[in-house]
Amino acid sequence: MKASLALALLSATLCLAHAEDDPLAPWRSGVKVHPVDESAERHSIHTYFNTNPESPDGKWVLYYTSKTADGQQGEIRIRERATGTERVLAENLHTEDAHRAACQQWVSGGKRVVFHNERNGDWYVGAVDLDTGTERVLAKDRLVCWGQPNGDLVPLYGKHWNPGEHRDLELLNVATGEIHTALTAEAVKAAYPAWWAKVIGDKAGSIFFPEMSPDLHRVFFKMAAAGNGNPRSTGASARQGLVCYDLEAKRFLLQRDTWGHPAWHPDSRRIVEVGYTLIDTDTAKSERIPGLPSMGSGHPSASPDGKLIVTDLTMDHLGGKKTDWAIVVGDARGGNHVVLHQFDNSHGAKSWRVSHPHPVFSADGRRIYFNVSSGPWTKLYVAECATPAKP
Repeated sequence: MKASLALALLSATLCLAHAEDDPLAPWRSGVKVHPVDESAERHSIHTYFNTNPESPDGKWVLYYTSKTADGQQGEIRIRERATGTERVLAENLHTEDAHRAACQQWVSGGKRVVFHNERNGDWYVGAVDLDTGTERVLAKDRLVCWGQPNGDLVPLYGKHWNPGEHRDLELLNVATGEIHTALTAEAVKAAYPAWWAKVIGDKAGSIFFPEMSPDLHRVFFKMAAAGNGNPRSTGASARQGLVCYDLEAKRFLLQRDTWGHPAWHPDSRRIVEVGYTLIDTDTAKSERIPGLPSMGSGHPSASPDGKLIVTDLTMDHLGGKKTDWAIVVGDARGGNHVVLHQFDNSHGAKSWRVSHPHPVFSADGRRIYFNVSSGPWTKLYVAECATPAKP
């Protein structure tokens, strides 16, 4: 009797240990997938796989909406998760495309939302204070890229199709409005002259699409050379490479010739790239996570605890149709994955650059947000795990 009891206890302990050692467990069954915004006759698009659309306190979901077929004109809204109550934060927006919308993102611990916009032919970076609803124009002739939701700093870059004097990386404090230059394009040229000559040549290259690490100490970006001057075209600029820079130590960390779809790992040291590749910015070395399905040119990002990698991928990588897409979550140690959702993604906003799913975890790791273009309107969806994910 005692032996049987001991064996049962050992079996239960081993099962519990196995479950605790399986970060995919909350996503294996019972996952609920549904639209965030069920309003008909409009697009609802979350920005990108580099930024979580939930407010830091988990109360609101931030997204861009549009009633135009191409999705390039619209509004920024927030939606209360508990009640479905919506609030319009900014109107009369004109975006580059429906792919990244207005690059809207949470900052200042959820007190503000920052975005960029074209209004009457002029581009600017603006912010809305949630308490007052006041919109402030904080930088003209620039665009904004990814800061962090709990910080006040966001990186700025010049209009890549015509940067003019704004060729450098600037940091904007959205609370004070202060802007300072963190890194010049000329410094990049001096650090990597052979690479610059190959990709930029005699053109006036500009720093493009900078993303700050979770601790705000590092930034990666690529370089752009102006093209045909039309921001809404594939020829707007030639954009190449990946450069990482330490903002605190004021030194370059690495340079790579290719840019896939990079995102910061939560450890602020590594970069998650296509092909389940992790790039160590301390050593410039990379490693591939083994045993996971090919993602092609998907958009991978890590869970807040770094134990999972979520990506979108076309179903031809899993034996299906290329017009169908899937949201796949993989164990960051390799070997195991779960297909959360599969859908036709060949419709949606008729933007010149189409909207991709761009999956990203919520801050608590329990939800994954992504865009779906299975009908005439691109819609923001959420997958909610059945059991609490570990913090």
